[in-house]
Amino acid sequence: MQGQGHVQPVQRPPHDAVLVLLRVVFVAMGLFSVGFLAWVMMLRLATVTRRSADYGLLVAVAAADILSIVLLATEPGEDVHTAGGYLGITLLFGALLASVVYYLAADVRHFQRRREAYAAQHAAPGYGYPQPASPYTTVTTPMGAQPPHTPPPHTVPPVALPPHSQPPIPAPPQRPAPARIEQVRAELDELSDYLRKHDGTGEGGR
Repeated sequence: MQGQGHVQPVQRPPHDAVLVLLRVVFVAMGLFSVGFLAWVMMLRLATVTRRSADYGLLVAVAAADILSIVLLATEPGEDVHTAGGYLGITLLFGALLASVVYYLAADVRHFQRRREAYAAQHAAPGYGYPQPASPYTTVTTPMGAQPPHTPPPHTVPPVALPPHSQPPIPAPPQRPAPARIEQVRAELDELSDYLRKHDGTGEGGR
């Protein structure tokens, strides 16, 4: 029995600034060469992705560049005025435009996937290493076995205590009202007698 093959780890992709600089350099080579070096972009892409489709496009772009050079070289004179010359120019600029668009799109897509795979590789736990047991791991019981029944704790119902009765506060003693009235009446009588005596004395002196 054969075991599983070891998966090659994904290498960390270059920095975005480095990738942008390389794209600018290779696209500039194709533009400044008026399309004669368009195959360089496809060579860079094929060596990065290592896909057979990209190698096939590299061969196609290189063949288009060579054919356009041959057609332009067989043009009599310096000006292009034959069908072969126009066909060569069309192949040259067509291959240049297609190479620029495809190279940029495929290169960006390739490194985006590579960056995602690198992030997923570092986010996943290491393969083949035991992982520490989690304290929150649930224990599974085998089928047919029931966990022991734990009776609920007996709770004592609260006992309602009778309200605390306070002794009544005695009212302050009150003096009987008739005795007070009699005292006031006697004082008024004494005051009236005194006034009569005083009035009688005053009149006798006159």
